Amino acid sequence: MAAQNSPGDMKSPYNSSSRESTRNPEAGLMGSEGYPVGHGHGDKADFQDMLRLGKKQEFKRNFNLLSTLGFISIYMATWEFVLVSLSAGFSNGGFGGLFWVFIGTVTCYSTIVASLAEMTSMAPTSGGQYHWVSEFAPAGQQKFLSYAAGWMSTLGWLASVSSSVFVMTSLIEAIIDVSDADYLFTAWQYTLIMLVFLIITIFFNTWGAKTLPKLETLSLFGHLGGFFVVMIPLLVMTPKNSAKEVFTEVVNSSGWSNTGASCLIAQVTVMYCNLGSDSAVHISEEVENASINVPRAMWWSYILNLVMGISMLIVMLFCIGPLDVVLEAQSPYLALFQNTGSSAAATALLVILFILISLGNITALATTSREMWAFSRDKGFPFSRWISKMNHKRQVPDNSVYLTSIIAGILCLINLGSTFAFNIIVSLTLLALLSTYMISIGCVLRKRLLGEPLPPARWSLGRFGIPINMFAFFYCGFVMVFACFPSNLPVDTSSANWAPAVWTGVLALSGVIYVVHGRKHYTPPVVFVEGRRAEGMELQGVD
Repeated sequence: MAAQNSPGDMKSPYNSSSRESTRNPEAGLMGSEGYPVGHGHGDKADFQDMLRLGKKQEFKRNFNLLSTLGFISIYMATWEFVLVSLSAGFSNGGFGGLFWVFIGTVTCYSTIVASLAEMTSMAPTSGGQYHWVSEFAPAGQQKFLSYAAGWMSTLGWLASVSSSVFVMTSLIEAIIDVSDADYLFTAWQYTLIMLVFLIITIFFNTWGAKTLPKLETLSLFGHLGGFFVVMIPLLVMTPKNSAKEVFTEVVNSSGWSNTGASCLIAQVTVMYCNLGSDSAVHISEEVENASINVPRAMWWSYILNLVMGISMLIVMLFCIGPLDVVLEAQSPYLALFQNTGSSAAATALLVILFILISLGNITALATTSREMWAFSRDKGFPFSRWISKMNHKRQVPDNSVYLTSIIAGILCLINLGSTFAFNIIVSLTLLALLSTYMISIGCVLRKRLLGEPLPPARWSLGRFGIPINMFAFFYCGFVMVFACFPSNLPVDTSSANWAPAVWTGVLALSGVIYVVHGRKHYTPPVVFVEGRRAEGMELQGVD
């Protein structure tokens, strides 16, 4: 039960300016089970969820549980990013330190995934965190908090798209490096290749959008098959480190005097390998039986990626070679593959990684464009009416896809002038997303502690809700603190951690835009929720 006030008791200041559907929900087209449907399809539970949330069905629900599982899994790509990104943590604990930090981090992070999955079951909407904040936060603070969460989530995902094409380009350079160790892309070559990859990704999210569910299902099997195809040659062809080195030797090469603090900083790199369970939240309005299928996919994709990630981490630590050589390597994952002693094998393994991470970037653009579309539906951005316009023929928010790509492309162009500046911008992802997790989980935790009613959840934490939410809330803050520290000491302008400055700047920007635009135009989602919306206010639409 989402609210205690009846619609007739509420008066909404958004009544005249909101873009509600002019169609009464009771007068819609009738589905096979006798309930109304809009442009899309869904079962009775989907209709009831959309009716409670006050949203018109704009998308066709063409994702099932399997394709949603693939959607999340290929974006998370935990075992792939264990190889590509986790090596940055070798200096903060060596082999043993990195292994045990990984185990501790994924265990703690599971409480965040579970909390987000439950909120998705309560309110399966493309808005995700900012909607949950609006619905569950105290009435006096919900509008600004949800507006800030919407901005942080959108910009965090935008940075993720740019970061993904950067990783793809790095892999192309590594493939060339196998046969020509002295070759390096110039800045303009790097940037041009990033933009080409971005354009290809646009195609799959617009003209090829109808094939996206099938592609995500195929990606899931590629993710699973690629795991074994990469792991087996490494186990067979490389010399091995000892179990003592892998599991017990903690080596602090970071410059931090305290080894414990150094290892805790390493959890930040572990988080990058495990982010993305909430990617499917933003396609909730495209998933059949979303209030149960999306949280199931979130949880089981996390478990699946966790198991494969730990397995690949163990393989990497045994097969990568001596720690001192790894610390000197420009690309430790390239050193790992070259440790097979075969240039052909190293090239093949790099190509597999490239293909799978490329598929994940298609998911990243889909997620980011839906987040931007949803926030524009609530008029969170200037020019929201244009951004939120749907192409009903393709069932895609074309304008949102194009704008997302343009902004991500502009971020890529920063690399043309300075890779350092580009890395500063894309470092926003972790802090931005964690802050939205913390706010939304904190709002639900507050309601639970006060004994206030929450909407029913088909995927529920039950009596464990309070301890899981509480641990997740504080763990978000804990990781955010360590995400603000540099990974190595001493630091200069090129090695400093600029993520806190970027995050603070985005918060300040969202505050300014809220004053200039949001305070007057932003329609917080809660005003459309059943029991909160004013009498006569109909379902919210975009056309």
